[in-house]
Amino acid sequence: MRHRHDLRAAGLRASAMTLVLVAALVTGAAPGRAGEIVPSVGLTKAVNGGGEATAQVGLAFRGDLAPFLMSELGVTYRSESRFDDQLKLRMWPVTASLYLKPLPALYAGGGVGWYHTTYDYAPGVPIADQTKQEYGVHLGGGLKVPLGAGAGLDLGGRYVMMRDQNSRLIPQRFDPDFWVTSIGLAFKF
Repeated sequence: MRHRHDLRAAGLRASAMTLVLVAALVTGAAPGRAGEIVPSVGLTKAVNGGGEATAQVGLAFRGDLAPFLMSELGVTYRSESRFDDQLKLRMWPVTASLYLKPLPALYAGGGVGWYHTTYDYAPGVPIADQTKQEYGVHLGGGLKVPLGAGAGLDLGGRYVMMRDQNSRLIPQRFDPDFWVTSIGLAFKF
């Protein structure tokens, strides 16, 4: 019972942090500061999944809160197979991040995310599909290479940490943590 209370409290804290980050992004964009929209593609791999890397697509909105601090709101789509293709996870993460920029081309930081996850079991498995919402945190960074006055190439990576998930297959628990590497085009507006 105590464990459930602790997880619920952690979820509420993550939700509050997300709202604070969204408010900072909305109110922090002062006139004259440029924002960016960054469509990207990448590879994602489960830490303990044993499977191959799969494709991911994403879209992020970034804004400078200060010369050395950048905020980001992003949404992606990723999928992976587990347990010898008996389970397919489809995930739509919505994330909020804060990045330090020690140099204009480099950024590093972290954030929180809401992970809408669908568990699709193989047709021969007598388990009903289900959808859950989970919270997680991530650490990451990247490199921005200018391509001109209004665009740049964005190379990034992040490690996503989530609590262990229950499965109705054996083994009954698995670690959902994953790596993401991506390449995108950052368009300034």
